[in-house]
Amino acid sequence: MNKLFRIFVCCCSISIFAQKPAGLAKTPPMGWNSWNTFETNINEELVKKTADALVASGMKDAGYLYLVLDDGWMAKERDENGNLVPDPVKFPSGLPALIDYVHKKGLKFGLYNCAGTKTCAGYPGTRGYEYQDARFYAKLGIDFLKYDWCNTEGIQAKEAYTTMRNALAATKKPIIFSLCEWGDNQPWLWATDIGQMWRISGDIYPCFDCEYNHGTWSSWGVLRILEMRKDIRKYAGPDHFNDFDMLEVGNGMTAAEDRSHFALWCMMASPLIAGNDITKMNQQTRDLLTNRDLIAINQDELGLQGFKFHFENGIDYWAKPLANNQWAFAFLNRSESAAELNFDFSKWQITDPDFGHQFNAKQQVYEFKFLFENKTANTKRNLKTKIEAHDICVIRLREKK
Repeated sequence: MNKLFRIFVCCCSISIFAQKPAGLAKTPPMGWNSWNTFETNINEELVKKTADALVASGMKDAGYLYLVLDDGWMAKERDENGNLVPDPVKFPSGLPALIDYVHKKGLKFGLYNCAGTKTCAGYPGTRGYEYQDARFYAKLGIDFLKYDWCNTEGIQAKEAYTTMRNALAATKKPIIFSLCEWGDNQPWLWATDIGQMWRISGDIYPCFDCEYNHGTWSSWGVLRILEMRKDIRKYAGPDHFNDFDMLEVGNGMTAAEDRSHFALWCMMASPLIAGNDITKMNQQTRDLLTNRDLIAINQDELGLQGFKFHFENGIDYWAKPLANNQWAFAFLNRSESAAELNFDFSKWQITDPDFGHQFNAKQQVYEFKFLFENKTANTKRNLKTKIEAHDICVIRLREKK
């Protein structure tokens, strides 16, 4: 009887007091994920080439540290002891050796699973195996777990993700927990103490403004995701970010659309998880993904998501408060033709609607830098520029001394 009581108390203690590890994602996580380009067609050679390319391209130095294998890395069945089995055909050397290869490159390694009985692609899910799978991940030495929401009939999202959080915490291995619940159960209201990031939408699709209907569900273009959720920025910040999904930069949109997509994700403090084939990307894609000025906007220590403060003549006006009283502004041309921007700073006094930061060009002169062009200016004069269709102008402002 006493033994049973001790077991009960121990289990309750794990459930009540388990916490996510603090400080793993003070700024939005950055990395690469296999799904957008390769889906389940992943293997050992791809991982090694991708790790090599992350280093050689300058992406690692720019902050892209997490190499994440999405759905399809495991065999179709668990072994006789209920353990997950990495696919021996796709990974003939085994995952421990492969993860060691990635770690020796100075990178971190991530895997995927699902809260349901099966993953979205039909591989073994984690339902009923949370603690066993968490021990497996910790033994492998992974650093990131993306946790999906397919085949979850009959279970409650908050409880399912809390259980997996507790299982990861019990291993004592610091692992970023990425909730991929698609925003259906409003994770921004309850996931701050559970994971470092949570998806706010269904899957992204490489188009600027579209819905791609799969029959029973839809994928969404850049602008659809950008506008999908209202009034959720107040729930995000350091170590708990709204995830606008993986990047489609380099996957078929125009150069202007790629620029807008990347800049907007930076403005929204979304995790920057590349989804292209970085072993074959062109210089234009490489330069965009490694744009240090834009990445600095995303990685700002305040960790605040941007907000739209105006719309005029087909142009969205976005603002993002930054540390040290600095700001980033983005002017997005949503229309199908070029637009002329004439922004009179002297007319604007902007208050962050959720966190109270103040921008006041009526009383304060700001110097600013164009983040896609090598030029600077200040707010004594109007910002006049032509923005091509679906393109964007981004500036960073600081108070003039």
